[in-house]
Amino acid sequence: MTFTPASVHRAWSRPEKMLMSGSVLAVVAILMIVASLLIREHGSATESAVQSANNVVQLIDADVQRNAELYDTSLQGMIATWQDPEVIALAPQLRQLVIFDRSTAAPYKGDLVILDETGDIVADSLSVIPREDNFSDRPVFQQHRESASTTMRVGGPFKARWGFKDWCISFSRRLPSPDGRFIGIASASMRLTYFNQLFRGLDIGKGSTVNLISADGILLARQAEQPDKYAIGRDFSGLPNFQRILKTNSGSFTAVSDLDGTTRLYTFSRVGDLPLIVIVAQSKDVVYAVWKRNAALVAGATSLLCLGILWLSYLLGKQLKLRHLAERELAELASTDGLTGLANRRRLDQVFRQEWSRGMRSGKPLSLLMIDVDHFKAFNDRHGHHGGDVALRNVAQTLANTIRRPGDLAARYGGEEFLVVLPETDLQGARIIAEKIRVAIESLPPYAGDRHSVTVSIGIASRQPNAGDKQAQLFSDADEALYRAKHNGRNRTEFNPPSKTA
Repeated sequence: MTFTPASVHRAWSRPEKMLMSGSVLAVVAILMIVASLLIREHGSATESAVQSANNVVQLIDADVQRNAELYDTSLQGMIATWQDPEVIALAPQLRQLVIFDRSTAAPYKGDLVILDETGDIVADSLSVIPREDNFSDRPVFQQHRESASTTMRVGGPFKARWGFKDWCISFSRRLPSPDGRFIGIASASMRLTYFNQLFRGLDIGKGSTVNLISADGILLARQAEQPDKYAIGRDFSGLPNFQRILKTNSGSFTAVSDLDGTTRLYTFSRVGDLPLIVIVAQSKDVVYAVWKRNAALVAGATSLLCLGILWLSYLLGKQLKLRHLAERELAELASTDGLTGLANRRRLDQVFRQEWSRGMRSGKPLSLLMIDVDHFKAFNDRHGHHGGDVALRNVAQTLANTIRRPGDLAARYGGEEFLVVLPETDLQGARIIAEKIRVAIESLPPYAGDRHSVTVSIGIASRQPNAGDKQAQLFSDADEALYRAKHNGRNRTEFNPPSKTA
């Protein structure tokens, strides 16, 4: 198979665009990273370390905020369903599934509960019958009770009383009431193992740490396991460095650690609107070790890599284009009738099997129109094979223009016979479409001096596909109806009796 230059330079397909876009984005990302490294190498060593740490902080911020949004979505869903009288009227097991159906997306989730105004559990994600437990002693519960705000609050850390029984924090919202009275809260707990897993993937160097601390100064997570004095739950609120961090939402500074006396570069940021602070504490030794990299070697190697990626992507994209063009032309040739441009028998069989299977799944009827050109042999004798071909093309074009739904298919069945597959169409709908086709073809101008135009007879069959039926029976029904149409005078539509159709 050969391609013209015009066909080769056609617009790129979606996979080719994705390949080139991905390659360009990869190259741009690589260049941006390298440029950032070179700029940091050229500039201040301290500014370079701050930028690197900020990247880590922003990565953690985005991840924590995204998961906090998942928990907030769960809370809002719990509240909405809990206050729906129809949900409350459901059976307990079904009610539990409905109330907590949005909680599955939350990673490292603990229990999700709805508490009444006394702190007792009234809906529980872990049990159809709520556990007998009371959380009124939790500070976050007391904060909700004392404040009319319905915004989400973060509480903890605390040891879970059930399930995994490890350290957790909670996300909670006050249940709204028309009169503003406190009627309880919806609460979802997150296991702090989530932060440990998140931090383990970060390599910021020996002697450096990543920390998550509440706005109250309570340590929630640390990069690696540390001695007990750094355990979760330790209070840092009175330390000078933490007091310095509280003065602004984000920033960086160099200071001596309040814990071990080591000089570190602290880069920090508050996590959105949440009362959480991410702190990256970098050892000065690690900071200067990174700066000693050879910028020229990195730039040269990166340039070669980017050129190689772009060149290989271009070659691969060109080959993909040629392959897609070849596949498209082969597919068109394999599924199209050469004379009429309609679908051929092969395509018809594929579509019919697909629609039959879809009809069995959806429970909707499938209709079939069998169309035969009237007196075509006599027409062929009068006008020759060329005239017959022109008539068949005209009929096919009219047929294709008359059926407009994307799921309908018109195909040449053989000789002067055509078939139309009508998914999700009952007998009445198929009759309307068949009559439109018959009238449209009859309205064609007569050919080469004939007194009358070409006409067609149409047999209609419709069935509800099911496993007990044979697909061939629908063809047989349509063929029988076509026979009656031709026997009753042609240029007409006939359909099977209701006893044979769905």
